[in-house]
Amino acid sequence: MEWVETTGRTLEEAKDAALDQLGVDEQDAEFEVLEEPKSGLFGRLRSEARVRARVRPTRPRPKDERRDRRRGGGRRGSGGRTEGRADQGGTRERSPSEDRPTERTGGDPRPRRERVSRNGDEMTTEDVPLERQAEVAKGFLEGLVAEFGQQAAVAVHPVDEDTIEVRVTGDDLGLLIGPKGQTLSAIQELARTVVQRQTGAHNGRLIVDVAGYRQARREALARFTKDVAAKVLEGGEPIRLEPMTPADRKVVHDTANDIEGVSTTSEGEEPRRRVVILPEPTV
Repeated sequence: MEWVETTGRTLEEAKDAALDQLGVDEQDAEFEVLEEPKSGLFGRLRSEARVRARVRPTRPRPKDERRDRRRGGGRRGSGGRTEGRADQGGTRERSPSEDRPTERTGGDPRPRRERVSRNGDEMTTEDVPLERQAEVAKGFLEGLVAEFGQQAAVAVHPVDEDTIEVRVTGDDLGLLIGPKGQTLSAIQELARTVVQRQTGAHNGRLIVDVAGYRQARREALARFTKDVAAKVLEGGEPIRLEPMTPADRKVVHDTANDIEGVSTTSEGEEPRRRVVILPEPTV
């Protein structure tokens, strides 16, 4: 996935700016701190914080771990699954090879599985094929639509190698969207939770759309941003927009960045974080 580089007066500001560009929540991104903020005399900022960020990628299971599994290393638990050794604190010991990511070289399609035991409870994470995740999400949404008494079709559309979109189409689906898409956002989170619980997947990205709402909102936000940018250019004063989700803020940033003479920034904390469109300083 492509990296973005952002700056801010603090590390949090720099990270928030990166999340705006990526259009994802913090748990779906990974960061590298390139430079800490530095203070000068009298508390003035000498240099800003600088970070790199990208959408969290799928991490393949290391070769050494796969080789150990084929050799039958580790003890066998119930159901024939191999478990690592646990220390006295209840956490599985990790070999050095497990902390060394390597490229998948083919010939072993099995998903990565990490098993951690805490106080007797096991938590499992797996890299599950997107097709399997889509199948579970589609089944959940078909059941949800039926419970609402709606007539609708549910279809899966790949977006890229790490993202799938499950689309619900039909008539009179406003109940599944809700005011400003709030119900749709809740349904999307439920679908993600169901997929994680049924498959153990913590890789990939799932998007749910109903009646083309997300695409229509992206287009409406782009038009709105252009109108606001025109007012900023005319009046020469920044305009603060209403709080938005990371995905909506990304649309605003992307649209405004293509307009000469204006720039954008974000302020506030989630869920009240908003975009500010401001005129670029003249030289």
